Amino acid sequence: MISFSPGPSQVFPELPRYFQEAFDNDILSANHRSQTFMNMYQEVVQLFREKLHMPEDYQLLFTSSATESWEIISQSLTTKGTFHFYSGHFGKKWYDYAQHIHKSTEKIEFDPEQGFEPFKVDFPLDPDIICVTQNETSNASAIDKDVFEELRKKAPGKMIAVDATSSMGGIELDFNLADIWFASVQKCFGLPAGLGILILSPRAVQKAEQIGERGRYNSLNFILENARKYQTHNTPNVLGIYLLQRSLQAREEIQFTDRKARSRMQELENIVAGKDTLRYLNKFPEHRSRTVLGITGTESMISGIKAEAVKKGLILGAGYGNLKNTSIRIANFPAINDEQFEKLKNFLKEY
Repeated sequence: MISFSPGPSQVFPELPRYFQEAFDNDILSANHRSQTFMNMYQEVVQLFREKLHMPEDYQLLFTSSATESWEIISQSLTTKGTFHFYSGHFGKKWYDYAQHIHKSTEKIEFDPEQGFEPFKVDFPLDPDIICVTQNETSNASAIDKDVFEELRKKAPGKMIAVDATSSMGGIELDFNLADIWFASVQKCFGLPAGLGILILSPRAVQKAEQIGERGRYNSLNFILENARKYQTHNTPNVLGIYLLQRSLQAREEIQFTDRKARSRMQELENIVAGKDTLRYLNKFPEHRSRTVLGITGTESMISGIKAEAVKKGLILGAGYGNLKNTSIRIANFPAINDEQFEKLKNFLKEY
């Protein structure tokens, strides 16, 4: 079966070889204070700079998941509260978690088909951080680079945090446009779940040090102290980090991955546009995700297309939340090879 679920998603086919290498080279039992681990961590950082164009002065940290970063941000980088812009379930979940820690946390929910327009927003409080979900997987919408540039102009003194869980590693991100970026590896990185990535600007690092929060197991200052030595504060997912290292070594630079993702998504959108039986979950192309295609319809149509896909050896992602039964979500992630993508295209054309 070929999985087009938007997460956990299809993994890179080279993984069995990487698993064997990890076993043969004693990576599976490597201590997170050992030179072996420190070398691996240091290379992952360098690969993020070379392959994903992470700025030289940004810090890369490992977490258990992207959702852990929601908690870390509110615990260690926030004193007054955060301000959240979102259009779907994952953005709302981030807001809900943050509000449990800081009651002054506030939000603006916007229509995913209308997009987010920072210049029209008046902030009702003075937040520590402005929080944005770049790719809202629940409704297959996304926020473009231009919006982040506008947000920087609108709130030049504020830090910006970005949930890039379904886009980091799949499209090119301008890390300079925000101070905090986070993701998990089970989507565009094409790896098994269980490892999160947290990327911080110098300003975010300085803010954590200024606040000085150290009262929790995953306090950011503990994580940063160890990261400076290319170590972790806890016993991490060493295998996941090794798989990330090996897969990044084999991947091309992000601008080429980005180009392919956009080209593939255009092909899929052309197919949907030409079919009377299929409709976009988001009618406006400028607000659609480039890594997750959303298709909507009646419950019977959606259940029918998913069942027919299974017969062809394809797993299509279910809808999410109140869209669960009336939509499907199709991953357009780098681990899906050309042959698998052709099978998906042919299925959609014939359906």
